[in-house]
Amino acid sequence: MNERNLELLTDFYEFTMANGYFVKNTNFIAYFDIFFRKIPDDGGFAIFAGLEQIIDYIKNLSFNEEDIEFLRNQNIFSEEFLEYLKNFKFTGDIWSVPEGTVVFPYEPLVTVKAPIIEAQLLETMLLLLVNHESLIATKTRRIVNQAKGRPVMEFGARRAHGADSAFYGARSAIIGGAVSTSCTLTAKAFNVPSSGTMAHSWIQSFDSEYDAFKAYSEIYPNNCTFLIDTYDTLKSGLPNAIKVFDEVLKPQGIRPIAVRLDSGDLAYLSKEVRKILDSAGYEDCKICATNSLDERLISSLFEQDAKIDIFGVGENLITAKSNPVFGAVYKLAAIEKDGNIIPKIKISENVAKITNPSFKKIYRFYSKKTNMAIADLITLHDEEVLEGEYTIFDQESTWKKKTLTDYYVKPLLVKIFENGNLVYNSPSVTEIAEYSKKDLDSFWDEIKRLDNPHKYFVDLSKNLWDLKHNLLNK
Repeated sequence: MNERNLELLTDFYEFTMANGYFVKNTNFIAYFDIFFRKIPDDGGFAIFAGLEQIIDYIKNLSFNEEDIEFLRNQNIFSEEFLEYLKNFKFTGDIWSVPEGTVVFPYEPLVTVKAPIIEAQLLETMLLLLVNHESLIATKTRRIVNQAKGRPVMEFGARRAHGADSAFYGARSAIIGGAVSTSCTLTAKAFNVPSSGTMAHSWIQSFDSEYDAFKAYSEIYPNNCTFLIDTYDTLKSGLPNAIKVFDEVLKPQGIRPIAVRLDSGDLAYLSKEVRKILDSAGYEDCKICATNSLDERLISSLFEQDAKIDIFGVGENLITAKSNPVFGAVYKLAAIEKDGNIIPKIKISENVAKITNPSFKKIYRFYSKKTNMAIADLITLHDEEVLEGEYTIFDQESTWKKKTLTDYYVKPLLVKIFENGNLVYNSPSVTEIAEYSKKDLDSFWDEIKRLDNPHKYFVDLSKNLWDLKHNLLNK
């Protein structure tokens, strides 16, 4: 997207708190975690995305004279604080799981260590980016999983919640497994495949459906995908498409790419279209389906033996319509004074809102025999988990224990910024998508199923569990 000044895209309370820290001279080092509490759609996993946008935001974060003047006119900020903002630069450290990683509730996806003013001012944008990008990547992967290996194209630009939702949502869809996007700007910016052929308006603008198909085939002979439901799919659209295939493409030795269904009973129509195409000698012509698809409708189509080869998914993907909130939060986990880390915890009557304190790490256990993921473990930052033997336990029913052997571990958090300097090289979007697919392949199908997925265990280390409960008992 065009470069914009996003430094004021924060909740206003971040400035009031930052000013308060400044006035009271309490700009100590703080540790904040981004995590989420519940997987959208009651799914078995989520996909983390948005890190590249976080990096870009932090690299360009500064306040210009117009920003300072706007804040001054609020008549609540000290001049010394406004002077501080004039020279603002992020100087802290950030850790994150890589984009495309399979993640689970309560794991620290991003940890910010910085003077508390700096850390506080990042809150809104970091949450905005993680929440939206991870939501769309997760939704896309649910849809792709149900497509049973058939390509899924992202078609949501016109139904997205604004320009950024369309642009970055399409990027997240690629991370989630979509093979292409209809958003041309996303395709250009991130060097990913674009897709799109014709609309109903193209066909309506000609004197006849046949003329519309014929004109299109003459312009794009090697990319013929005809939309066949403008008037009548079986009585008009498909016969006209086959006529053009026979009269225009076949004499040139060119094969059609696909026909597209955008309305009606997709299961029935796809089966009828398949029979007619095959009998006409176009067994290799694909059938593409669109029309408000999502993972459940796609699953239902296969249950009905639909003959669909390609899916174009729009509004339900780009808006994550069935569950449009990812729910990540940004919570203080610790402060640092005189080099000592002091853990902090948020307590709530709602048990789900009680936070895990202190500066933490995440380890993922894998079986040496199968290379499949076994469990995740959240530990204190200075704990090392080695190969050999490790006992994990249920956080609520602590007598339920399992001793792991014959495993190897992988730390999930990597350092992104150190002392304000970027120390991480972002992969391309296609590389992230490949990594994400490979990462998800290391989880059993029971975790990835659409309904009642198996729960993947994320445990606390004994040291972290003890720390948390000691704080609660105080």
